[in-house]
Amino acid sequence: MFEDNTLLPVGAFTTAELGTLKQMLNRRLNAPLTSSAGRLFDAVASIIGLRQTMSFEGQAAMQMEFAIAEANPTDESYALPALKASPNEEDTHLMIDWAPVITQILDDLRQKASIPIIAARFHNTLAEIIARVAQHIGEARIVLSGGCFQNRYLTERTVQRLEQEGYRVYWHQRVPPNDGGIALGQLYAAGVGGE
Repeated sequence: MFEDNTLLPVGAFTTAELGTLKQMLNRRLNAPLTSSAGRLFDAVASIIGLRQTMSFEGQAAMQMEFAIAEANPTDESYALPALKASPNEEDTHLMIDWAPVITQILDDLRQKASIPIIAARFHNTLAEIIARVAQHIGEARIVLSGGCFQNRYLTERTVQRLEQEGYRVYWHQRVPPNDGGIALGQLYAAGVGGE
């Protein structure tokens, strides 16, 4: 993968930087795993050439969302990644392998699919996987929160899909879904501001 200069993220690094990056990944040094959907947006934005460096948090995700506006509306999505139970028996979390989706995105790039179409398919896939996770968990009420739900397209698409499946969906309407909401929750938990 590091030898393929046609991949936009690879081409953005110098040879020396790629060597350092390869060592970091092999040694798992300063290369933590993440469960953040935001990092998934960053990766896809980099792969499709929207953004290789960022000036602020969420910049790549914003560009992904804005790109959709240039596409004709589509319900197309990528084949859904598999849901797997965590290998740790004490951990009840699900794991999602996004590698097959990344492969499909790379195939789309090779076939000269437009960036707006790829961005729309990616967002639609994320909404579909959220619906699949909801089915797996089996709760009737679903709460959407976190910085990725500042993305209007993703929020609307996810709410639509969950409601189609019969879920009661809740999302932020007065409090931001990102750090602003966390800060408000922390103030509430600390008892600041009275009852």
